[in-house]
Amino acid sequence: MNIAYTMAPGRGDTDLLLSRLATTLASQGVRSCGTVQINTDRASGPCAMDVRVLPDGPVLRISQDLGSASKGCRLDPAALETAVGLVEARLGPDVDLLVINKFGKHEAEGRGFRTTIARALDLQIPVLVGVNSLNLSAFIEFAGSEAVRLDPSDDPIYDWLAMAIDLPPSVHPAATEARLGLRRSAQVGPSSDARSHHLA
Repeated sequence: MNIAYTMAPGRGDTDLLLSRLATTLASQGVRSCGTVQINTDRASGPCAMDVRVLPDGPVLRISQDLGSASKGCRLDPAALETAVGLVEARLGPDVDLLVINKFGKHEAEGRGFRTTIARALDLQIPVLVGVNSLNLSAFIEFAGSEAVRLDPSDDPIYDWLAMAIDLPPSVHPAATEARLGLRRSAQVGPSSDARSHHLA
């Protein structure tokens, strides 16, 4: 199982990070599937939330305008399920990576992108997920101890991607060279010192 997650501390920072990542990967020919979130500030009330279905849209509004005084959940469940259906239709063996903007309340309750993530893992497609602190325990329970936590910055994420997929060298040369070095080491096999130690 090849699944990783990241959590940025600032409000909306994980969304910005994953959206930028998806744009970079697409420009380099990496075939991503999934969703990234776009938040738009408004003059009054909370921001509007959209998701872009990878790789090329559409963009769906997933927030409801409940008024500036509302304390309820603004997520539009029907819009979310529409996004889920579009991602499911695009998920297949030709996909390099599944990106899900957030493992949220719906996923924690067994809905949303939960089955999409499971299907991607069954297809041996690496998965990168955004998680917030409210749903972290539910995500860990779902993904298990094999899920890799990545610091919310480019280098650790690209390092993981270089190990998980055939990341083009132009995306992150250092990470790709490290991956190639590990592959060369695996092909050569352990050193004579290592073999001697093992036999001892």
